Amino acid sequence: MTEALLIAGGRVIDPETQTDTTADVLIENGKITSLGDTKGKAPKGCRTIEAKGLVVCPGFIDLHCHLREPGFEDKETIATGTRAAARGGYTTVCCMPNTNPPLDTRAAVDFVKARCAAEGAVRVLPIGCITRGRKGEELSEMGELALAGVAGYSDDGDSVASSRLMRHALEYSRNFGLPVIEHCEDKGLVDGGVVNEGPVAVRLGLRGIPAAAEEVIISRDLALAELTGARLHIAHVSTAGSVELIRRAKQQGIRVTAEATPHHLLLTEERVMGSKGPSVLHGLGPAPLLADAYDTFAKVNPPLRSERDRRALVQGVKDGTIDAIATDHAPHTWIDKACEFGQAAFGMSGLGTAFGVLMELVHRRELGLVTLISKLTFEPGKILWPAHEGHGILAVGSTGDVVIIDPEAEWLVEEKDLLSKGKNNPFIGSKLRGKIMATIFGGRIAYEDRSLGQPVPKATRHD
Repeated sequence: MTEALLIAGGRVIDPETQTDTTADVLIENGKITSLGDTKGKAPKGCRTIEAKGLVVCPGFIDLHCHLREPGFEDKETIATGTRAAARGGYTTVCCMPNTNPPLDTRAAVDFVKARCAAEGAVRVLPIGCITRGRKGEELSEMGELALAGVAGYSDDGDSVASSRLMRHALEYSRNFGLPVIEHCEDKGLVDGGVVNEGPVAVRLGLRGIPAAAEEVIISRDLALAELTGARLHIAHVSTAGSVELIRRAKQQGIRVTAEATPHHLLLTEERVMGSKGPSVLHGLGPAPLLADAYDTFAKVNPPLRSERDRRALVQGVKDGTIDAIATDHAPHTWIDKACEFGQAAFGMSGLGTAFGVLMELVHRRELGLVTLISKLTFEPGKILWPAHEGHGILAVGSTGDVVIIDPEAEWLVEEKDLLSKGKNNPFIGSKLRGKIMATIFGGRIAYEDRSLGQPVPKATRHD
């Protein structure tokens, strides 16, 4: 039993039903019991949250994050990672299996599920390994992992190098109705690269990673998905060529879905040259490097790409080629990043700032707010729950996973306010416009901003 909650007078957006209207939302016993005018329907003692001027939508769903437990609790734990998720508006997160031990056995998955039940602030869906130990040599016990309750299979951090093994993985996954989530990267083409192959790499004297390293594996995997009829999900798409490959595959009826990250949608390779984003060329010669050049917080895998790639990703989100936006939250310790660029770990801690970062695209009118919410809720929900099962939507009878957001609120990102153990976030010190006011998970308030309930400015519509 949970406290009854009435969210009153907010702008309710539900992409599944194409609802966009002012309404009340009543949640009782973990379920939505009323939408619209709730006058006289709220039970005695029900808490009311005044949401006038705010947006109310389904809780966000993150298809791709790293909670690090077991094995790397110095970077993150299930407790800290899920608290960060709640603050970011997420009510469901999928944790990747590159832990120690990796999630390649039922025992490992059961451990994570038990920890989540005991300490998780939001729902956690484990992703199982494609291969034993993520070594790419033999398949994991995929049937056993399905019975354990994994939401899909991935060797995230590595592609499955063997085409034969990848084919078998897709064939087996089809029997269990689960997607194979592929980190697409040809290691031979990466060859020690640390940034995008291009002018920034040349300017900084760093080895580059060509777009082809991603696109070659995507091409192979799309061919195998067509051969097997299985569900393929492409993780963290980063190049214009990848978007076009996926677009064509969808037109051909191949069962493929894809995700992009907030940082690939907003930032480019120039961010590695410093927080002010200097041009690669300055006058007739190279741009002078700033004090924060070689920014290891901007070192991610796949790397931040060119402006052309970024624009192609945004277009892919708009036209449906890219189904979901996922954080690829990758927390690290201070020492993992406080070193030479080439030695620093790949990854960005992003659960707490994802929504504010993405709202920059809305304010710049590159994306509509309804489209953004769809890519954070309903569409990733379809990938996890093809029959919906009450997740990622706002409807009477659906799960009481709700987020309340203020699209106009400005806030300064400060390290002390990030709930993740990983402080490797390149937006620290930045002012973002778009804030999570409350996250409700299963009818319980998992996060609440201290300013919730105070008068807010008149809302601006972001159609």
